[in-house]
Amino acid sequence: MSRIRRIYFARLIGRVFILVLCLVLYVVRPETFAPLEGMRFFDGLSLMHLLWLIWMIDMLAQLIPFKSDISIGSLKMFAQHFRPIRERINPHSLRVHIHSATKSAFWVLLVWTAVVAALGALHAAGVLSDVQLFLFTVFFYVCDLICVLIWCPFRLMMKNRCCTTCRIFNWDHLMMFAPMLFVRSFYALSLFFMSLLAFLAWEACILLHPERFCEQSNAALACANCTDKLCTQYCQKLRKPSEK
Repeated sequence: MSRIRRIYFARLIGRVFILVLCLVLYVVRPETFAPLEGMRFFDGLSLMHLLWLIWMIDMLAQLIPFKSDISIGSLKMFAQHFRPIRERINPHSLRVHIHSATKSAFWVLLVWTAVVAALGALHAAGVLSDVQLFLFTVFFYVCDLICVLIWCPFRLMMKNRCCTTCRIFNWDHLMMFAPMLFVRSFYALSLFFMSLLAFLAWEACILLHPERFCEQSNAALACANCTDKLCTQYCQKLRKPSEK
């Protein structure tokens, strides 16, 4: 198991712990979620503030790569992680690849928008409370790493080989925090708009530098050059016997 895969599994365990803790607190200490109300974020410090800080740092790391334990799937948007292939890049093939990947990403966006809209409708009808929407966000927080490490349903729609080449890798936080759009508080909306900023930065980079996102133009994304080995269940057959 690679170092980055071990790190991501440790993060998954941590996220599961956070989800279980939030569920327990929801039952025994519902007042813990008071910062979700209006401007009560500024009333004092709590465990909710620690979680908010962790999420904000995670999103900042997607905008400024100051951590070394992030997958190349996320970092490929930055120039320092672009390794041009030796052959001359074919602009037409690159455009075709990006267009196809973006078309698939559009369908993912439609599906996820429908999921979030359903949650929003249930919230508007009074079926789901603000805290329950928050718990869905924490649940999505866990599902994010399940998609990376175990199985990803969106890969079936994207038809990408693995997370390293995934067109929507940095959509994770926007997908997680989309339910927070329906919660009228500083806590929720600050997370949502920060995730939107990370999403827009990613999409702008694809528009301006598509060559960084395609393994046919960026050698750093090729399976032979992979050091992350996050998605070993997908790429094991492509690795040399000596690497297994």
